[in-house]
Amino acid sequence: MVLLQTVLMSGIFAEWLRDRKTIKNKVLPAKISVIIPVHNESHRIKGLLDTLLKAALNKAALNKAALNDNEECGVEIIFIDDRSTDNSAEKLLQFAKEAQGSGVKCRVISLDENTGINCKQFALSKGIREARGDYFLFTDGDCEVPAGWINEMVRRIQDGKTGAVIGPVFKKSQKNGFLYLYQCFDHAVRYNYLAGAIGLGAAGGGFGNNLIISRKALDEAGGYDAIPPSPTEDAALISKIRRMGKYRIRAVFDTAAAVETETEKTWRSFINQTLRWNNGGLFSPEFVTRFNYNLLMIVIGTGILAVPLLPFFPGLWPMPAGVLAGMIQNTIAAFILYRYKLPKGGILIKLSYFILTLFMPVYLTLMTLMSYAGIKPKWKT
Repeated sequence: MVLLQTVLMSGIFAEWLRDRKTIKNKVLPAKISVIIPVHNESHRIKGLLDTLLKAALNKAALNKAALNDNEECGVEIIFIDDRSTDNSAEKLLQFAKEAQGSGVKCRVISLDENTGINCKQFALSKGIREARGDYFLFTDGDCEVPAGWINEMVRRIQDGKTGAVIGPVFKKSQKNGFLYLYQCFDHAVRYNYLAGAIGLGAAGGGFGNNLIISRKALDEAGGYDAIPPSPTEDAALISKIRRMGKYRIRAVFDTAAAVETETEKTWRSFINQTLRWNNGGLFSPEFVTRFNYNLLMIVIGTGILAVPLLPFFPGLWPMPAGVLAGMIQNTIAAFILYRYKLPKGGILIKLSYFILTLFMPVYLTLMTLMSYAGIKPKWKT
């Protein structure tokens, strides 16, 4: 585990160095389609609507200055209202009206039915078909984006060699409690694993609520409809682009491009979310992603399952010790890279992070056992 984690850390460092270089890249004018599926998000979409227009106006202003009001270059926002039964549609239409008044194109596509196995994947396919941009930028209805989000994500994909870029996602600072704190920690550590794999040339996933892909790369991969139905459609998309061997996948470490999202309110909903992510990695149709994720989870799981056997087989101690050492490495890396986004506090919060370092491999082991046992998550609707 220590060796595996050290290799992963080298991937994180390599990708961090690459990202430092891209910060110097000039943001070129381009047509951007921001695509957002929405299903009954009326109670938590306000944060997105309050922040998205500002990010769009920042990008539109840059294009306008560079291209002397060329209307063909700019930002369009596409919402896909997927059979919402609350007043999401009304809020989206009101936002579209305000955006149009500010000079940002915005459309709301309403779905009366959804025949997809993965409802979100079906909704996204509808949005992509309607999009006119050279780049597709994705987020979700429960997210908030920083003012420079569009510019920072576009900056990293315009070299012609990059097919997709994943950005960090953090939990909003909402409340205290172990469940909330663990989700913040979990997202930071998971992003390290994703970025490390990208740095090693084995990209197999990313957060779909902070992802940009180029139209050209997607078209050459066969289009979005060529992505097989998956509980993690974003990971399947990234794997397909990487597998072509023509385009690079990149990860962002700059918190100026970081998206914030709502926490799951209960352990039940969070476990369902984790199971969905876990099944997407463990049973990915793409071999490299499936092999890497299974290897990581098996190494972590065997280390944790060896703990109760230590009184009888003390020679097994390197296995859990390796898992703990790897988690400590990842925790240190998370605080170095994302300390401004992780909850802060006194001695109790600091002690909680130590407990989380011990708890996370146990939790991941439980999720892996549940996945191998065939327990299915509830699909997104």
